[in-house]
Amino acid sequence: MTRGILTPRPYADDDLPRLQHALAGWRREAGACGYCHLGDLAHRIYEELRGRPVAELVTVWESGSTVAAFAVCGRFGTSFDVFTSPALRGTDQEFEMLRTAYETTRRQLPETGDRWVVTDVFGCDDIRSDLLVRLGFERYRTWDHVTERGLAEPIDRPAVPDGFQVRSATLDDHEQLAAAHSSAFDAHWTPTAYRDQVMLRPGYHPDREIVTVAPDGRVGAFAVTWLDELNSVGLFEPVGTHRDFQRRGLARATMLHGLHELRRLGMATATVTYDATNLAAARLYSGLGFTRRYETLGFRRSGVRGPHGGSAVRASPDAR
Repeated sequence: MTRGILTPRPYADDDLPRLQHALAGWRREAGACGYCHLGDLAHRIYEELRGRPVAELVTVWESGSTVAAFAVCGRFGTSFDVFTSPALRGTDQEFEMLRTAYETTRRQLPETGDRWVVTDVFGCDDIRSDLLVRLGFERYRTWDHVTERGLAEPIDRPAVPDGFQVRSATLDDHEQLAAAHSSAFDAHWTPTAYRDQVMLRPGYHPDREIVTVAPDGRVGAFAVTWLDELNSVGLFEPVGTHRDFQRRGLARATMLHGLHELRRLGMATATVTYDATNLAAARLYSGLGFTRRYETLGFRRSGVRGPHGGSAVRASPDAR
């Protein structure tokens, strides 16, 4: 990848495999620091942007026919991601992509209440942190813990209460999955929306969403798994438990089943990320053998326009 002319364009559903392939290749070339798992990409586009115009909020930059970078803007209405090829890290081009992503996300902010545009950065990624500071962002919190465990070591067999079953999902589970995801994350999914906006979208495979089902047919816990076959890394995203079934070991059983599946499918490592303040998640994943490899840091910048209708932005890194 060179630093030549890059052409931006709106994202389309057919782009997902190309973006995932590019992301996996960048991780293989430069390491995981600064790059999410390819499964995160599908989750962030189709779950975290649901109900909003994806083509307006996801931008792809290309150099000829090669993916050079992409941005996902307006996650949860307030945050954005920008991922670039290793060759573009720290360049004027990356700086301008960050500026564009900030402005795109700022336009999604509500007119009242807190008006911060936020993004997260790997703690080991000094290049991105420096660019954000020059763009007017400030660090304000530790965001996530990124954990991993090897799959060659022993994995316990899942154990569930009598009458419960751990299995892969099917499309027919969409009603109960909508209820479980809504309960776990206060997400307000309808069965039709979860089926159409998640299960029928690119990248999702029902057999890779592991569910633990109660005797009455309700989904008590779930864990969606994703495969990075180039780097042999499996991801859990998201993981959740219906409020009616918490503290019964269902999330643990669901993930143990998923770990066996990831190993069967050829993955060497499993990874899961959680909010650094979520102590229950920390206990769950630690008990499953996951250890912290990275942390991500939250950066924010006010989304309020200046007195003349604009937003002050500092000079690009090569214009100091």
